[in-house]
Amino acid sequence: MALPKRIIKETERLVSDPVPGITAVPHEDNLRYFDVTVDGPSQSPYEGGVFKLELFLPEEYPMVAPKVRFLTKIYHPNIDKLGRICLDVLKTNWSPALQIRTILLSVQALLGAPNPDDPLANDVAQRWKEDERAAISTAREWTKTYAQEDAA
Repeated sequence: MALPKRIIKETERLVSDPVPGITAVPHEDNLRYFDVTVDGPSQSPYEGGVFKLELFLPEEYPMVAPKVRFLTKIYHPNIDKLGRICLDVLKTNWSPALQIRTILLSVQALLGAPNPDDPLANDVAQRWKEDERAAISTAREWTKTYAQEDAA
């Protein structure tokens, strides 16, 4: 089945006018499936990390949100150990007016502003609330271990 014009236009724009710190490349065999990288925001525990994600556009897109998941292991209260993301624009606040680039910018912003009051990883959120310094230290450690060039 042919790809809707909107997906073609969004994909072309991602390539011709990339978002700083974010790459999104569609698979050749399935143009609804993207390999994504997001740079950790500066002055966050994720600074210096490059996080791999996958993004999939369901048949119903743009009437339903894309599916986005972290592939790189990350210590964050709003991202669980399976890489699922708790982000309003991926759930209740999705609007067809949003695009792939705005979603990826929202994911990057979430890295810079963890929200332990709306957690997906309850254990991480609990630690974030009880001892934020220790949680941030663990997040930095995981970034070094899993999201940097020399990471396994």
